[in-house]
Amino acid sequence: MLELDFITDAVEEQIIRGNLRWLANFNEIHRNYNVGDTVFPIYASGSLQERGFFLSRIFSALVTPKYKVHFLLYKSPSIDSKLFRKIMLSLKSKFGKDDWIFLSLVQSQPLTKETKNAIAEIKDKNVGVAAFSLETKEIVSSENVLGKGLTKQFKLTEAKFEAFDLPNYLKSFTIVLFLGVLLLVFLTLSGFAQAIQPLTLLLLVAFSLIVGHKVYKTRYHTTLTLSGNGFKLQEGQKITEGKWSDYTNVTVYITPSHETCIRLHSEKGKVDLPISRTGISRKEAYNTILQLVKGKGK
Repeated sequence: MLELDFITDAVEEQIIRGNLRWLANFNEIHRNYNVGDTVFPIYASGSLQERGFFLSRIFSALVTPKYKVHFLLYKSPSIDSKLFRKIMLSLKSKFGKDDWIFLSLVQSQPLTKETKNAIAEIKDKNVGVAAFSLETKEIVSSENVLGKGLTKQFKLTEAKFEAFDLPNYLKSFTIVLFLGVLLLVFLTLSGFAQAIQPLTLLLLVAFSLIVGHKVYKTRYHTTLTLSGNGFKLQEGQKITEGKWSDYTNVTVYITPSHETCIRLHSEKGKVDLPISRTGISRKEAYNTILQLVKGKGK
């Protein structure tokens, strides 16, 4: 399924946005990383050491274990128990015995009973495994602490893309701040002479930051979910869904505000998927969606 082609970008975006920071601080990402004769589309390395404020780094250096942490993604239409055990042996021989390994397996087809059992039977406390089926949305993990932590922090039952859109957040913040300033001016003109002062302006800015974020999430934040059958586009509370079979052609469209979209054409009109607001590679998105629209997605 071409749905798997989107997974690498989706995982890379999650790591870059810090979605896995509760597992480790991953600071280096490799594409198409070879371990033995197995190619992992994503390999990220890091540690448990903090990278924040000075005091946090000192505390981390003194208290936090200095384990190396490895995160790997493997994807395939189907992963059987024999392949899984082969991957596990390769990883254990590649990395140190005290290293932590997080392995994510993604397949388009349902997980087999044998594969589930092989994952559940993992005894190594330094290896956490989570397997995802895109077809059934099923998640299976190893029963140890690392496996449970991986499934809690890492969601991958679908190819879902979203990114923080700073210009639209600033727009939301400015709207709330402007309305707040108008209210203060109105109160001042109405006889409340102390309405405008440094403290009230500071509180207004803090209020605008918080409420502006809520306005952004409900009106502007964009999430794009892609599958082998179609897409779901959510812009704030507005939801647009469609099937690839409903469209006849695909083009790249640049909006007047210089945003990049994948434009889907049909007899009933067109739909723009704003990929520049969701962190998807334009080239990969165009090529894959074109194949899906042309009926070559299976």
